[in-house]
Amino acid sequence: MSLTRLNPKDIRQRAEVDFGKTWVETGQLLEDNIKRKSQSLLKLEAGKPHLVFDIACILRTSFLSHGFTEVLNPVIVEEVEVFKQYGLEAPAILDRCYYLATLDRPDVGLGRNKVDELKALGVSLDEKKTSSLQTVLHRYKKGEIGGDELIEKISEALHVDDVVAMSIIEKVFSAVKHMVATPTRLTLRSHMTTAWFLTLSSIQGKVKLPVRLFSVDVRFRREQQEDATHLKTHRAASAVIMSEDVCLDDGKLLVEALLGELGFKSFEFRVKPVTAKYYAPRSEIEVFVPKPNKGGEMVEVADFGLYAPTALANYDIEYPVLNVGIGVERVAMILYGYDDVRKLAYPQFHEEWKITDGELATMVRINKTPTTQEGQQLSKRIIRVALENKDATSPCNFIVLDGSLLGKRVKVEIYENDPGVRLIGPAALNSIYVYRGAVVGIPKEEFKKGSSAAIEEIREHGIPTGITYLDAIASLASTKIEEAISAGDVDVDVRVKIAKLPSDVNLSIDEVGQRYITARKAKIDVRGPVFVGIKAKIMKN
Repeated sequence: MSLTRLNPKDIRQRAEVDFGKTWVETGQLLEDNIKRKSQSLLKLEAGKPHLVFDIACILRTSFLSHGFTEVLNPVIVEEVEVFKQYGLEAPAILDRCYYLATLDRPDVGLGRNKVDELKALGVSLDEKKTSSLQTVLHRYKKGEIGGDELIEKISEALHVDDVVAMSIIEKVFSAVKHMVATPTRLTLRSHMTTAWFLTLSSIQGKVKLPVRLFSVDVRFRREQQEDATHLKTHRAASAVIMSEDVCLDDGKLLVEALLGELGFKSFEFRVKPVTAKYYAPRSEIEVFVPKPNKGGEMVEVADFGLYAPTALANYDIEYPVLNVGIGVERVAMILYGYDDVRKLAYPQFHEEWKITDGELATMVRINKTPTTQEGQQLSKRIIRVALENKDATSPCNFIVLDGSLLGKRVKVEIYENDPGVRLIGPAALNSIYVYRGAVVGIPKEEFKKGSSAAIEEIREHGIPTGITYLDAIASLASTKIEEAISAGDVDVDVRVKIAKLPSDVNLSIDEVGQRYITARKAKIDVRGPVFVGIKAKIMKN
């Protein structure tokens, strides 16, 4: 059997296209809904895949590219199937399986005492209602009505609302609340093999040979506890080839092709000393790859083998079958550098909460911003005039605008009345940086002389937000002027002296960012002498 190798980039691109189409279609539906409701556009940002599903997606696409057909295998299988496949080994396998239990529905009758209890709740009964309620209870016992439908059906039968129906179950038919789970002989599959025998038996003779099937899906193992290497729920990329001439070399070739597209180049194949009973003797092969930067340590990532003739015969399967299984989490751990599978699979529970400085920088923003284009242009003019005259000696004032704004004649000035200082204070030009989880205001390069080593380190290695105090204050002043024009006010005076908090200079930090900074005991430091004054006079028509 020959397999065509594909470039790993092609595999990833194809996977992205497959998944991208779904998200584009979903995004379009969302956007259309928003347009209909608010006539506003919804800007969709790219999401982040879970690392396990990222690998599962690549493996899935790779199987498809090699001519395998995807199937959904049964998740719930009867205990007897394990015995048919494992023989004497079955009890040991079943010890690692989860058994399902069901709730036995009580035989809830409608005797005289129940009728009296219903009447005590204020429920009026007649022959028709009583008959309808008896029918509901009978159908519930037979399983024709689900537990989630019972309240609704009682409500309809007695012509009462759902609150009364809930009270009836609570006080009259309380046996429904105290049902006890009874174990069944149904199990959650612990090995994909359990389901492959069922699938192959069902399709044999209905599709031509060779049969190539795969499934990337979940398995359940009754582990005593979850730890760095064990999960109760994990995923396998599993495939079978049913053919008259299939052999172990095909398994080796397939594993090398699939894992090679993930970047693995070196493989070690070992015959498993103790073969699982559903495999032919000495036909189970374990696949190991080197762990990066671990001194050549080899890690098992896959397993393949030929099903035993006796197990196949129990399902009347007439042809040899090769089974290949790849541990998705195990591969993801190696590729993404995880030593604890819990952190990989469930970062929300086990991974340390981390927000990069880059991500935190996006959570820092100017709080109040002008809503009109004219207001935005005014903000830019305030900044320009302030920068052009920043070294002017006070008292002084400079006209920013003397003309029309939003249909009104407006005069806007930037000023400083205190004698013997400059138009704006030195901190007005501070830039907001994020560094090691802290948000700090850093002086401009021209104030570099005399700055501390800590500031130099932040300037060199921190993430700039691109926001200065002056940017935020100019935005605040423009917003206030917009609001004053709308409200019919005539005077606006925005004066920021000493900054202590982000809000003092019209800055805000997203709540998530604030919580992260607090949790890390990092700092938010925007202190400094700002001394920016902006005033406006709005003329009445």
